[in-house]
Amino acid sequence: MAGKKVTGIGGIFFKCDDPQKMKDWYSEHLGMKTNEYGALFEFRSSNEPEKKGYLQWSPFNSDTKYFHPSEKGYMINYRVEDLEGLVEEFKAAGVEVLDDIETYEYGKFVHILDPEGNKIELWEPVDEVFTKLYEGTTNK
Repeated sequence: MAGKKVTGIGGIFFKCDDPQKMKDWYSEHLGMKTNEYGALFEFRSSNEPEKKGYLQWSPFNSDTKYFHPSEKGYMINYRVEDLEGLVEEFKAAGVEVLDDIETYEYGKFVHILDPEGNKIELWEPVDEVFTKLYEGTTNK
């Protein structure tokens, strides 16, 4: 079995008619600092309080194809460890893996479907790089 599997929420993504209007409203009324992707929420792990982690909040256009094949208006991103090992386990267990692992400097990503057809994004983060990329946009 792979590492801890899910270690936390990495992001909440949802469809809406006007993503910029939503970002502006949340910024004005709830004080969220937004950027082109949405907003970041910084956190610290109780096991490693010196390390920063992030949760991404992102509104998407209602016609986005990013959530497909799911027809839901939302998608949750989960933080994980050992994504390669998890993908091997998923395939062996018959879990539907939708794509190949994509690697960026801030982490690795893959998408799976749960039993009811909800698309799930899994992220093995490299938070140190993410911190440098988005420094100054987090809610402090």
